[in-house]
Amino acid sequence: MAFVECPQRKPQRLKGYDYSQNGAYFITICTANRSNILAEIVGFGIPDEPQENVGFGILDEPQVKMSDVGIKVCESLEFINKNSTSITIDKYVVMPNHVHIILFINNGSSGMPNPTNAIVPKTISSLKRFTNKSCGFSLWQSHYYDHVVRDEEDYLRICRYMDENPLKWQEDKYYLDNNVT
Repeated sequence: MAFVECPQRKPQRLKGYDYSQNGAYFITICTANRSNILAEIVGFGIPDEPQENVGFGILDEPQVKMSDVGIKVCESLEFINKNSTSITIDKYVVMPNHVHIILFINNGSSGMPNPTNAIVPKTISSLKRFTNKSCGFSLWQSHYYDHVVRDEEDYLRICRYMDENPLKWQEDKYYLDNNVT
């Protein structure tokens, strides 16, 4: 019997970095099978359905239109943000099949660090648990992408990317034309 060697998964964490230390982290979490279940990107200069206080018309810029599941994700992010003493969700954007988050960790200056690599994974795990329970099904893929925000220039580049993500949805590396209705 011949064994097929499986491809090695590239480690997602920055080697030797203590993910519990104070700082900013850019996180991307995709839905299971990258299903477009969180939102739709509407607009692109196409007549859209009536919106409250807007009426019929053409949207000049694409807009994120949340699904019920996407709304639950937003509610979970806001819940975590309001109830955590050591983290702040500075910014997030919900896309059809993924969510981007900028997370700040502030453990204070007590000199008593939390266990290495604990806060970011625990926060993501909490978000996944909250939303899975709220939705009644497993919503997320098992892994996520993270990036340590290194300086203000890096932070501003990430914020710009997040702001422009809906505008460039069809060019996005996570784009799949598998709209779920």
